[in-house]
Amino acid sequence: MNASLAWVNGEPLKELPPDLYIPPDALAVYLNTFEGPLDLLSWLIRHHRLDVLDIPMAQLTAQYMKYVLWMRSQRLELAAEYLVMAVWLIEIKSRLLLPGVPDVDEMGGDIDPRAELVQRLLEYEQIRWAAQQLEALPRIGREIFAVHLSPELVAESPPLVDVAAFPLIWLEFIKHDRLLSHHKAARRELSVRAAMANLLSGVQGDFFVEFYTLFDVRQGVAQWVVNFLALLELAREHQIELVQNQSFAPIYLRAAGATGEGDLF
Repeated sequence: MNASLAWVNGEPLKELPPDLYIPPDALAVYLNTFEGPLDLLSWLIRHHRLDVLDIPMAQLTAQYMKYVLWMRSQRLELAAEYLVMAVWLIEIKSRLLLPGVPDVDEMGGDIDPRAELVQRLLEYEQIRWAAQQLEALPRIGREIFAVHLSPELVAESPPLVDVAAFPLIWLEFIKHDRLLSHHKAARRELSVRAAMANLLSGVQGDFFVEFYTLFDVRQGVAQWVVNFLALLELAREHQIELVQNQSFAPIYLRAAGATGEGDLF
């Protein structure tokens, strides 16, 4: 079954009519469209590389009129503002070509007939550039697409808590706190001479003092070492006497020069 070429009045058209005539200008595609006379003038200046501050009015007016006449020949709808601009360009061109009394400003200087046209073209270019910058920005729905999520609300039951686990959790908290706590180590100044003075004050008199009573366990190992060095220094200087009856027996000491009346053994 052959496919239909078209539908005419609800009926399928299988073949083209032999007397079908399509005029050459029945279908035309126009790519260069402008948004107004200033847009057209701006494009002509860029296309022909003209200096906007020193516009050759004869060349610009000829190109502009060529485009306007082409639009009218194509039976396109021509806005009135294009014709107004054409009249203005012709007027400026005439004022530049024909001799006459030049226009002067308030300061007595000559006024260029193109000045107002140049000002409007510069303002239009600034607006066109700003519009291009805005158009280049990312736009929602074109480059950026919003994502809408509808999370499903699921009713969750609270977790079961074992009362017996509370002590273990508390111990974990304490352990963790100890790991994060700061310990400040300070240097302790110990003096052998001060330990010698303390030992001498503890052995005053004629009585023997047992060796281990001179060491307090609360003082720490560092103080024990200093006390022991002080004890050896006192013995070397013959300020104390050390006595031991036999090997591994208790050691006793007293101040040197004691009479011995207060001996404990």
